[in-house]
Amino acid sequence: MSNSVDVEKMRESILKIRKKIEAAAEKSGRNPDDILLLGVTKTVDVDAMQAAFDLGIKDFGENRVQEFVKKSDIINRECRWHIIGRLQTNKVKYLDNRISLIHSLDRLKLAEALDKRGKIIDYVFPVLVQVNVSGESTKAGIEPENLKNFLLQISKMGNIKVKGLMTIAPYTEDSEAVRYVFRNLKQLAVDIDRERLENISMEELSMGMSGDYETAIEEGSTIVRIGSAIFGERIY
Repeated sequence: MSNSVDVEKMRESILKIRKKIEAAAEKSGRNPDDILLLGVTKTVDVDAMQAAFDLGIKDFGENRVQEFVKKSDIINRECRWHIIGRLQTNKVKYLDNRISLIHSLDRLKLAEALDKRGKIIDYVFPVLVQVNVSGESTKAGIEPENLKNFLLQISKMGNIKVKGLMTIAPYTEDSEAVRYVFRNLKQLAVDIDRERLENISMEELSMGMSGDYETAIEEGSTIVRIGSAIFGERIY
């Protein structure tokens, strides 16, 4: 273990996050065990990831495929890998069956590339469809009014399986200001679920990050994506 990892500080951070997850879940009448704490490991080195794993973080989210490829070969832990950043179609060829979940499916071309790659490696990629609930032009994602049509287009693809939805709320100091984003995504999931679309499930909602995950949990999040609150602020 490198000396750069302050394991005690990390232990305290993770404990604090877990307590907040528990409180937010109980406040909304939910079971805290139904909420996955996903460690966002963009630019985090393998030593820090191994320390986090040994402290109970079993799922890691990478923004870039290159980082997944590099780290997954050397981490020496049985972790689960998530791709959470915007995925370029030309990087899909590097993905393999170690990917537990792709959070950022946001266009047909990407769905086709994943389906094709899945056929080659005989793997069904579990995916979440990214929805741009806030309507910010800087954010990727399907527009809410186009979601059902998009799901119908990809539901026939045999090597991807839609497990739910993901969104990114606008950055704000006040998480109450973005509560509507999480509430609207949950409502979209409920509406889609009622449609009983073939090969489409709405069991996962990936929403909430270090600054707003408690609010997201209160509104139904099943996966919170936490980076800086575990690993500290990062300089990109």
